[in-house]
Amino acid sequence: MMRSLVLTATLLATAAGLCGCEDLKPLQTDIGDLKTKVAQLQNDVQATKAAADQANSSARAAQQAADSAQQASRNAQSTANQALAAAQSSQSAVDATNEKLDRMFKRSVSK
Repeated sequence: MMRSLVLTATLLATAAGLCGCEDLKPLQTDIGDLKTKVAQLQNDVQATKAAADQANSSARAAQQAADSAQQASRNAQSTANQALAAAQSSQSAVDATNEKLDRMFKRSVSK
């Protein structure tokens, strides 16, 4: 787009020169305006690229944080699963002990 503006300005200047126009002041003003617009567009493009690069960097950081949180969640789930297994094992041991005590109590009462 910037190249087309510069090309248009150059063509206008060339056409004016070929036509033998004596008053080039309006064309020179137009060319100056086009140069200013091209410079502004270049600045806008650079600013947009910088903003896009920053957004990309932020997105990468957010993805890394999400990955880290997901790993922490997996670790927490693994720990919870281990705690559940230990609790179930302990409950089984308690149930077995209670059953033995009940049998012993029933024997002593029945004698």
